Amino acid sequence: MTPAKRFFSLLRLDKRDVYQIFFYAIFAGIISLSLPLGIQTIINFIQSGRVSASWVLLVFIVVAGVAVVGVMAIMQLRITENLQQKIFVRSSFEFAYRLPRIRFDELYNGIYPPELANRFFDTLTIQKGVSKLLLDFSGALLQIGFGVILLSLYHPFFILFGILLVILLYMIFKFSYTPGLATSMSESKYKYRVADWLQEIARNNSTFRSPLNFTYGLEKNNSLVGGYLEYREKHFAIIKRQFAQLVVFKVIITAGLLLIGGYLVLAQQMNIGQFVAAEIIILLVINSVEKIILGLETFYDVLTSVEKIGQVADMDIDNEDSKREALPDNEGITIEAESIRFRYPGAQKDTLKDISLRLNAGEKIILQGANGSGKTTLIRILSGLLMPTSGQLQINDNSFRKFGTIQYRSKIGSIIQGESPFEGTILENITFNDPTVSDEDLRWALEKVQLTSFIKSLPEGLDTKIFPEGRQLSSSNAQKILLARSIIKKPSILFFEDPTDRMDSPAAAEIIDFIFSAENSWTVVVSSANPHWQQRCTRQITMQNGKIITDTKNKPC
Repeated sequence: MTPAKRFFSLLRLDKRDVYQIFFYAIFAGIISLSLPLGIQTIINFIQSGRVSASWVLLVFIVVAGVAVVGVMAIMQLRITENLQQKIFVRSSFEFAYRLPRIRFDELYNGIYPPELANRFFDTLTIQKGVSKLLLDFSGALLQIGFGVILLSLYHPFFILFGILLVILLYMIFKFSYTPGLATSMSESKYKYRVADWLQEIARNNSTFRSPLNFTYGLEKNNSLVGGYLEYREKHFAIIKRQFAQLVVFKVIITAGLLLIGGYLVLAQQMNIGQFVAAEIIILLVINSVEKIILGLETFYDVLTSVEKIGQVADMDIDNEDSKREALPDNEGITIEAESIRFRYPGAQKDTLKDISLRLNAGEKIILQGANGSGKTTLIRILSGLLMPTSGQLQINDNSFRKFGTIQYRSKIGSIIQGESPFEGTILENITFNDPTVSDEDLRWALEKVQLTSFIKSLPEGLDTKIFPEGRQLSSSNAQKILLARSIIKKPSILFFEDPTDRMDSPAAAEIIDFIFSAENSWTVVVSSANPHWQQRCTRQITMQNGKIITDTKNKPC
């Protein structure tokens, strides 16, 4: 979908508001262009040297017309304010809905999730831009149309003026639209790259404190800003060219109309009142043309913002079909992979090659292997984050697709590499304010991951606010919060990637003993270098170059 089509699709969502804006613009335009006719009549009365009730009435009508136009403008402002609020609300929920559901494989195409989130700020550009375009463009276009029609009634010559005006607008738009949009998109790309880099500096502020690293940060920022300025200049050159064409047109038209209008008055084909009214209309029309030309920059900005947000909306997400069967409650889940292969987008080789295995309910499994052997990819496929390139995944001897990804994930707990606490209270990080989580379950989870004493030491306890990524917490306590989160609902399956690697050995050993304990009926699949996982597991799977090379069962300790 092109940026223009996205823009008009956006307007169709609120077409009732758009129609109201156009209605008020038409009404205000008619009144505005009737004012010169009133002025023309008043001048004729003044020339005749008569003061009458008709003259006073006309003055009153003209003043009333100005007031009515002002009231119409206020009503338009109210509608556009409602429209801006709708755009903001709709965009915020679209991002909140889509960001957690973007398919994992979409994020392997050089896309950084926080950069996608930053695109939400384009909503502000769309809010202001759409309001300006609807108010200024609708009013300007209608004023041009009505003005040309009204001028043609004074003399046929003015029809030529209207034709030249239409040709001018068409030519300016035709030759500047494509390069104007392209340079605006490139400018926006560098704008986001600058924002992303500043975000990286802020996130790693301690790293950039040393003189050498500080210099590097400035140099990279300088390079990115240079790219932004380059495309900003190219975009400005297009805007400048458009305005220069308008200035030339205004000079020629103004000179021509004054000369020809004066000639028509001298030739008695127009009276002085008509001449003044025609000049007022011409000035209104030219100002409307200028408003449109200057508004093209806003138009480019809006199209660019709509396209940037549209690219997020185009990403594939996990959809849940309500017609799919429900997974059984309080029962074990069996997973079977048959001849699974997986290749990351753009990769030359398969990461997983012909993987076949069956995970029975209640098994405690550790995945082993060197870095790059495929452990992480296999865990993410088994947990439903990635879909296999080929092969089949079955749940309880049924197709994985029969139940659905979202429903399956409701039955699992997981800690994926790179996951961290979010900004909010400790309680929110563990329970997500789920009302079904009982106090008993909460106390159980905190105790089992050894968080109880830490929580009691905090003045605000579970209501203690956590910074993004859990920055004020120790890395050990941050991991314990993630562990508590993963087990709080007592899921059927746990998928872990290095869940205890930041804890001291005694604490990690106790938590591993609990996770792998026979008293817990859940299935566990873990990838970790901690040898205690291996000692306590019931099954070891070793991987190498994307294949399973050994699969052995241990007696539970």
